[in-house]
Amino acid sequence: MQPLKLGVAGLGTVGAGLLKLLDAHGERLAAALGRRIIVTAVSARDRNKDRGVQLDGFEWFDDAAKLAASPGIDVLVELIGGDEGVARHAVEAALGAGKHVVTANKALLAKHGVALAKLAESRGVELNFEAAVAGGIPVIKTLRESLAGNGVSRVYGILNGTCNYILTTMQEEGRPFAEVLKEAQDKGYAEADPTFDVGGFDTAHKLTLLTSLAFGTEVAFDQIDIEGIESITDADIQAADDLGYRIKLLGVAMMTESGIEQRVHPAMVPKHSAIAEVSGVTNCVAIDADFVGTLLMVGPGAGAKATASSVASDIVDIAIGGVMPPFRMPAAKLQPYRRAKLGQHQGAYYVRLLVEDRPGVMAFVAKQMADRGISLESVVQRRPRQTIPGGGGRPEAGQPTPVVIVTYETTEAAMRAALDAIASDGRLRSKPQMIRIEKL
Repeated sequence: MQPLKLGVAGLGTVGAGLLKLLDAHGERLAAALGRRIIVTAVSARDRNKDRGVQLDGFEWFDDAAKLAASPGIDVLVELIGGDEGVARHAVEAALGAGKHVVTANKALLAKHGVALAKLAESRGVELNFEAAVAGGIPVIKTLRESLAGNGVSRVYGILNGTCNYILTTMQEEGRPFAEVLKEAQDKGYAEADPTFDVGGFDTAHKLTLLTSLAFGTEVAFDQIDIEGIESITDADIQAADDLGYRIKLLGVAMMTESGIEQRVHPAMVPKHSAIAEVSGVTNCVAIDADFVGTLLMVGPGAGAKATASSVASDIVDIAIGGVMPPFRMPAAKLQPYRRAKLGQHQGAYYVRLLVEDRPGVMAFVAKQMADRGISLESVVQRRPRQTIPGGGGRPEAGQPTPVVIVTYETTEAAMRAALDAIASDGRLRSKPQMIRIEKL
């Protein structure tokens, strides 16, 4: 059988990692498949950069789109990144030329996934993207193949290792967000501009792909409610610990009576839950399905080896043969995304307020909650440390006081309305902090 010829566009950590993997395990794969997998051509911005791998013998292309259309390859492996520009042009060129595509590019698929799937299906080729979500965790195959006989009701998890590292370190070492973020940047876990990670956008790109696979809908990145972790303070981390929780950045997609709910946000999860124990840069994905129950998959969410492993699994599928729709069913049969009614999410909430320390403030806060049908499980008012000289430790009048409130289950719409009313009264010294409590 003829070898499967690869063109690799992008020779960063993952591209170099893939070349090392194929060098280490190429013979074993050939024996198992009855067919060799070989790299014949590559493309990157800098020919002279030392990547720790041998590039002799590969045809070099400065233009990734020309590599994609080259008659010398069967599969384009796109590891460039980005939702437009070179990456998009290369993928479209490869599919248009009847080449299979393997990509780790979640941003591209979150924006153009349906159109690219239709193009791949029209040419009878594969568009595989296991490495686009959760690094080395085989969640795409699980949803696309292993759970094909199940109805999925919810997919959720920790999908960004940078955020999980920051929150884990804040919790374990009691250090502030800015300091831990700087450390994450120094270690290479976070980019110089960390907005994409800490703002929740990376998680949202991945979640929208899982949503489409789980529920058979068109990709709908613009329909996700997104909150990042920038506002999480050490006070929130400590309060969560006192209350029996850990704070994690979660991506959650679930089917409701009014439509699909997609959200990315910090959440308090019980300390005893499996997801609370996922620390550092590790990812995890949980899937609730009707016949198998709940599956929880934990593993490395990024890195050269883990991501290259997922890329290689997609390449092996192509070498074996057979073509599967990228999103489990033909793109033309994906249902339009129907978003759940805004504000209908039900759950308990943690709220931190910095209020003026004077009579009547807490009564006002409680009234705003009660007027909207919100029941309070607990209210903890922490007095400021400043005291009146000679006053025996009594607080100085007028100093702002942190107040932590935990509610019973209510709707997000009610919580937002109550906090807006409290904030508009002028008695707060800072913006209210609200974190969902997830009873996983």
